[in-house]
Amino acid sequence: MKLLLISIMLIAGCVDNELSSVMVNGKTYEVEIADSSEERSRGLMNREFLPEDKGMLFVFENEDYRSFWMKNTLIPLDIIFISSDFKVVDVVTLEPCNDVCISYESKEKAMYVLEVNEGSGIKKGEVVSLER
Repeated sequence: MKLLLISIMLIAGCVDNELSSVMVNGKTYEVEIADSSEERSRGLMNREFLPEDKGMLFVFENEDYRSFWMKNTLIPLDIIFISSDFKVVDVVTLEPCNDVCISYESKEKAMYVLEVNEGSGIKKGEVVSLER
């Protein structure tokens, strides 16, 4: 019930875009919430450094196949696709890209996408919890 409430709060925009916490595989990440089209488009572009325990959580209005690319992203990232029931459904590591960038589409539908530094060790099937 707690996760459902948090999901509803994220979708409704009740959680500020500052920092929230995401926990997966025993590790907690403080994440910025990207829940508007503009924030999702900008993502982690042009950042030269991302602390090991930080990331960005992309929140979408529905569950669907998600497409991500690394245009103007300067650091390699693990992109974790998360279903509406908070299970990791796909994980990919993407490298920085400035010129010709290839888009990656999730293998399964996702409602959330977590971006953290490359090498997170997060695997498909793991359960994600969100906290305010």
